[in-house]
Amino acid sequence: MKFFIDTANLDEIREAYDMGVLDGVTTNPSLMAKEGITGDAKIKAHYKAICDIVDNNVSAEVIATDYENIMKEGRELAKIDDKIVVKVPMIKDGVKAIKQFSSEGIRTNCTLVFSSGQALLAAKAGASYVSPFIGRLDDISTDGLTLIEDIIRIYDNYAYETEVLAASVRHTMHLIECANMGADVVTCPLKVITGLLKHPLTDSGLAQFLADHKKGNQ
Repeated sequence: MKFFIDTANLDEIREAYDMGVLDGVTTNPSLMAKEGITGDAKIKAHYKAICDIVDNNVSAEVIATDYENIMKEGRELAKIDDKIVVKVPMIKDGVKAIKQFSSEGIRTNCTLVFSSGQALLAAKAGASYVSPFIGRLDDISTDGLTLIEDIIRIYDNYAYETEVLAASVRHTMHLIECANMGADVVTCPLKVITGLLKHPLTDSGLAQFLADHKKGNQ
């Protein structure tokens, strides 16, 4: 399973990368705005700064919703760095653009996916990644993890190469369940990744080891 961090904060990206477990980054306009990154030039420069930290897979989102401008924005984003994956919304013109990007060798991440039918369309169009938003489904009393399971089964049925990128992952159990189901990627805040480190028996065991070592050296 690949671990992506869902942020535009460079310090968090560096921290996750330095742990040795980071495979990529996903961002969106909301995350950029949270970091005070506004304006086309600054946003592109920030994407480049992220690319300079990680080894691969930096999802950069288009803002346009019509085919011509999705293509224009996506091509411009792809020129920033070979690590860029163009993030395209699950709309009709988005699917059309994904097909064209695929033919041009530009990797894509189909975002805002909330049904297996949408995921099927993204795969048929040639998306590199499909991003089902499981946390947002949970928010409306729908089981987001069931969607992950359904998409994986459909992709396995037809040997689609599109990778399932579980997005809107809110906590460690989301991540573990996605891993159990065989999701290719999870993207989540740094706290979810570091949350995997925690276990009370690890803490108590380490405390005991250190206490015993101290006694033995008195």
